[in-house]
Amino acid sequence: MRHYSRIDWMKSRVGFVLLLVILFWAKSMLAYALDFNLFSGSSPIQIVTTLINPLPLPLLLIGLAFYFRKARLFYPIAILLYFLNTLLLYLNVIYYCEFTDFMSVATMLGYNKVNQGLGASGLALANGHDILFWIDIVIFVILFALKKFRFDRTATPKFMSFAFTTGAIFLFMVTLALGEIDRPQLITRQFDSTYLVKYLGLDAFTGYDGLRLHGVREERKSAKKSDIDKALAYVKKHNLSNVTKYTGVAKGKNVFVIHLESFQQFSLGLKINGQEVTPFLNSLYNSDSTVSFDNFFNQVGQGKTSDAENMLETGTFGLSQGSLFASHGADQTFEAMPAILHQTAGYSSAVFHGNNASFWNRNNVYKNMGYQYFFDASYYDTSGEKAMGYGLKDKLLFYDSIPYLERLQQPFYAKYITVTNHFPYALDEQDKDANFQTVQTDSSVVNGYFETNHYLDQSIKEFYDYLDKSGLAKNSVVVLYGDHYGISNTENKSLATVLGKTADNWTNWDNQQLQRVPFMINIPGWHEGGINHTYGGEIDVMPTLLRVLGVNNPEQYVNLGQDLFNNERNQIVAFRNKDWITPNYSMVSGELYDHSGALISKPTAAEKAEVKKIQAQVNKQLAISDSINQKDLLRFYQPKGFKPIVAKKYNYSNGLAKLVRLEKTLGPSATDQFTKNNDESTQSLYSTDAPEKDQPRSDTSRMKQMNPDSGDTTDGGDDTPNP
Repeated sequence: MRHYSRIDWMKSRVGFVLLLVILFWAKSMLAYALDFNLFSGSSPIQIVTTLINPLPLPLLLIGLAFYFRKARLFYPIAILLYFLNTLLLYLNVIYYCEFTDFMSVATMLGYNKVNQGLGASGLALANGHDILFWIDIVIFVILFALKKFRFDRTATPKFMSFAFTTGAIFLFMVTLALGEIDRPQLITRQFDSTYLVKYLGLDAFTGYDGLRLHGVREERKSAKKSDIDKALAYVKKHNLSNVTKYTGVAKGKNVFVIHLESFQQFSLGLKINGQEVTPFLNSLYNSDSTVSFDNFFNQVGQGKTSDAENMLETGTFGLSQGSLFASHGADQTFEAMPAILHQTAGYSSAVFHGNNASFWNRNNVYKNMGYQYFFDASYYDTSGEKAMGYGLKDKLLFYDSIPYLERLQQPFYAKYITVTNHFPYALDEQDKDANFQTVQTDSSVVNGYFETNHYLDQSIKEFYDYLDKSGLAKNSVVVLYGDHYGISNTENKSLATVLGKTADNWTNWDNQQLQRVPFMINIPGWHEGGINHTYGGEIDVMPTLLRVLGVNNPEQYVNLGQDLFNNERNQIVAFRNKDWITPNYSMVSGELYDHSGALISKPTAAEKAEVKKIQAQVNKQLAISDSINQKDLLRFYQPKGFKPIVAKKYNYSNGLAKLVRLEKTLGPSATDQFTKNNDESTQSLYSTDAPEKDQPRSDTSRMKQMNPDSGDTTDGGDDTPNP
């Protein structure tokens, strides 16, 4: 029997495998720290998992060599598996430098996409430390070639292969458990590839993405061209094409879509200690320049924010499980607002968001939607106290976006995604308004929620002041909406007293009522607004906006909502879990309530018939949406005059350089605000009290994208000048 305690571990098979795993761990740490920047802004658990996760699967994979007992097989297989792990890591390093995301399996399998990320520009993206990824393999090859490496020809005991396999699996389960503790539903929701790599490692992310891709492709294989006919028949029957008095009132105007993160309707008009929580939003809500909806509901599922975005942009629901953006969005076919507005009315389009581009897979989804520009965290200074857990603080996002916004050709469709009003609603002390005192309930979440609401309100006011001063307001329509609930059902009883209710009498009906979120269409200078009481939800925004903007033949685009201004709409609001609400009834977890919140325990025959009819409509609407999205049915349908989006034409790096280049190409016909202001920036017109604004600016390589003279040579998508 062999005595492992006395041998030279470095020359044994066990020592060789451990050496390879340790070397790969060191390479991973190098990439994690210098290339992927994974440690920045990480929680303690994320740091622990990031330090551990390069060990389990490489240990499992390289350890497979133990199952080959002959030395001439063991060593080449171990080296090959080590090489493949290193290759995967390095390809991601190069790809990440260009796209700020990790390579999906679809990208690896698609030559054009791989070539886009790793083609001629690959060498330009290389760094000096990249040699460390390969130098050890070169040394191994030389040693083997010169026969300077002595093989251990004694086969390891059979238990060793089993021990390495089980040990690797156990270590992986530890990282998975820690990830689920820190990020519940880490796997099922899969909202960000960066988080998966932080918690589970690059091998696990690639394996998971491969399984996801296989599932998506299997779903899509089952699709038949006739399936889209069923969906189109439903859309045609469900669609309301009548012209209303609001049709075309904002035709040709710039569109600002302001995403009010986690903002609920009850905050509007609410006073705490005699002070309004959101005084500016209240003024917009009650302005005669705004149509405000007070029975507008969020309809998100597990995809949360991404579901809300999808409904607003495409008029289809999110998935019943997980996020459409994350699981299907990388190669999904969309008929989305930015593409429709560009192709029908010459709109430019951009998203401004202070988080990583990969969060919710936005960097891929936005390309498929036809967004021309995406100014994510890489375009802003997020160092120091400028950012919170989900990205750049709102006041800084609006302020720092101006150099990009003012270069967009008008008319434009610009979406701002705010993040400061995000769970756990912990505002930095320096950002709190000393004159605003929040509630003191037994819930820190509820207490903090109104402070971040107030901060968001101030952010919006600062941005509106800029729009007025710069002249953009008079030619714009501003859409403001809450994406989903901010206070969860578990905290609602703590919230009850703030709303004048009692926790003891709180019901499921009350929980459902709190799913109201704001939806406002504000048109500065227009005075025919008011508060609209129709029941609707996020699924209804796309058909409503298409008509407000005067888009021709909006009914030809596939969407499952109905124009909120149309008096013939059915006013049935479907929730993703198949619950629903109407002006007269609510269905919540199998319980039926009337409009006052009274439980209907013994419905009449007429009520049963009405409920059955409503439930059938809800089920049908959700089923049609799932069929469209899960099977990617829109690839079989092309509206008249609509050109399918080619995602590979879009590249979100060096956005400012692309805008400047387009402006110069257009010359006197350029319509951007910078040109209209005699080639001078309008940022000086922007006033913010954000204390972080004057903090020293970070000079990282990512921030160099702000330079308009950065030598951009790539295509930024369809930048065709406006007609």
